[in-house]
Amino acid sequence: MEGLARALSLRANNEYEQSKQVLQELAKRDPGDATIRYQCAWSLDILGLEEEAVPHYEAAIELGLPDEEAKGAYLGLGSTFRTLGKYEQAKRTLEAGLEKFPDDKALSVFRAMAFYNLGQHNQAMESLLKIIAETSNDHDIQSYAKAIEFYSDKLDTVFTEK
Repeated sequence: MEGLARALSLRANNEYEQSKQVLQELAKRDPGDATIRYQCAWSLDILGLEEEAVPHYEAAIELGLPDEEAKGAYLGLGSTFRTLGKYEQAKRTLEAGLEKFPDDKALSVFRAMAFYNLGQHNQAMESLLKIIAETSNDHDIQSYAKAIEFYSDKLDTVFTEK
């Protein structure tokens, strides 16, 4: 794993190209190592090489990762699909991540972006409003958290007196 540690150190020091080269070599030598494939995808993504990152993310997820890395891989792959204009694949990937990690707010936010790109604006807004109501520490937001959550799925509803 010393090669992996070196690659991660290079990336942490903003030496992205060198990190990518080390990780690509490691992935070539050991294509069955899920962590290396995930880290390789991440390094490609950082450099704007999204198309090249996709098969590494997919392999990492299929091979199986520890939970924290798996969350990152689902988010990375979903976000990458979204930036490539593959919105349906992005949504499916992020939803697969949310099946495994239902409380992960970052996955939910990125899924909301995919909803938006798919023209599913109500779902996007509902998701984001619920996250804001649940997670904001802002005093004013917290004062209205119950109302925000209540209206999150009723944005098109007109309430009239009976």
